Amino acid sequence: MVEQDSDMQQIEESRDILISAIAQTMVIYGVTPSVGRIYGVLYFADKALSLDDIKDQVAMSKGSVSTGLRDLLDTEMVIKVWKKGSRKDHYIAEKDFFKNFFSFFIKNLRQERNIISRANEQVEDTLKDIAANGTSEEAKKMAQGDLEDIKQTMIYFEWTMKLANAMESREIFKYFPVNNDDDNDHGSS
Repeated sequence: MVEQDSDMQQIEESRDILISAIAQTMVIYGVTPSVGRIYGVLYFADKALSLDDIKDQVAMSKGSVSTGLRDLLDTEMVIKVWKKGSRKDHYIAEKDFFKNFFSFFIKNLRQERNIISRANEQVEDTLKDIAANGTSEEAKKMAQGDLEDIKQTMIYFEWTMKLANAMESREIFKYFPVNNDDDNDHGSS
């Protein structure tokens, strides 16, 4: 029994190290370490956890955990599940890191495209008018240069949307296969 307790303690310590690593790496993607810890706890949970369960494990306020879960739900890294006999929401981690990466990456690419496209639409007519009818050659050249920059950003966004679509359809695995002989089904999901 003592050896079993020692094994369980070592597993818990190992998981704490892994959860910390997950939290640290999520910072790279703009996610706070506390949200990363929530994901890490859910990743290693052997069952769906309620908000209170998570709060107890990450030692954060209920409000902070709720906000973190909302962020994780938005990026589809966490899934809300129904648990028979409970009125509380329960959560599980999406363990497919490919899916997590694709969801995060695609969301950010589309958000970037939307912001820049709206700005382009707001200024394009003005720049076209100045390029054609400007009162100085310097202003005309500047407007033409800006219009060329807008054209180049649209080429970039067309390419990034092809990349996003290839990720979403998982067609990307045709070009960048996962070299894991044990489980190479990422391209078929």
